[in-house]
Amino acid sequence: MSKTLENDFPDPNKPPHGENARSGTQSIERVVLMLRIVASRGRAGMRIGEITATSGLPQSTCFRMLHRLEIEGLVARDPRTRKFYLGPLLHELGLLARPRYRLSELCDAALQKLAEVTQDTIYLSERSGLEAVCTHRALGDYPIKSLALDVGIRRPLGVGAGGLAILCALPPEEAESIIDTNAPKYEKYGFITAAYLREAIKVGREKGYAFLDSVVTPGTAAIGIAFPPDNPIAALSVAAISGRLESHRRDEVARLMRPQIRAICDAMSKSAFAAEM
Repeated sequence: MSKTLENDFPDPNKPPHGENARSGTQSIERVVLMLRIVASRGRAGMRIGEITATSGLPQSTCFRMLHRLEIEGLVARDPRTRKFYLGPLLHELGLLARPRYRLSELCDAALQKLAEVTQDTIYLSERSGLEAVCTHRALGDYPIKSLALDVGIRRPLGVGAGGLAILCALPPEEAESIIDTNAPKYEKYGFITAAYLREAIKVGREKGYAFLDSVVTPGTAAIGIAFPPDNPIAALSVAAISGRLESHRRDEVARLMRPQIRAICDAMSKSAFAAEM
């Protein structure tokens, strides 16, 4: 390696020091924040004013960062609508990421089966830190569909039946810590509050499934169950218009979900085992 190239990279054996280290860390945090904010709208995109309001950073700072991210291919801006979207480089990098198994692929058969037997909309939500990301969905044949989520949308854990189900399945101390951290974000989502979630989690643990009705999206209800039981990293949820998930049908839908979730857990175990061989 040439001397020039060697000088382009920090020595990994020397920890960063002082103000430069703090500044560099803050810059990385802000880049990740920008990408998460843009991703929160899925494929709908966001304008600079919305990004500024969500981030709490000055508009000039947001604009400079987004401009640089656009140059690097991490975000893209529509010249007509002036909205920002996730860029092509993220897709290209994602193609190189090789998880031991792709959960959406393992869950596809279960989602399709549940969509067939319930006729409603089925979502797969995967935990990502303090958030849940919709990574797959299947549509049933019922003529009025619940399409509250697009694939790629991420929301704080607790917003939506899938995220709520994950909180229900986590140890109480961890769930409480997540609620406390996310509390300022919940006010943007309908009637969600920390107090509401604590009560919903209590009921969900008793029932064995999470349930929300017209809290985030008026007229839409959903039930969710997290998996695997010992390490909830994801959840399936069944969403429909509120009239299709009244009390007498919720237990029946949960009963239909459980064998499909067991099948997913079995497939996860086999896939993980095969990856280790």
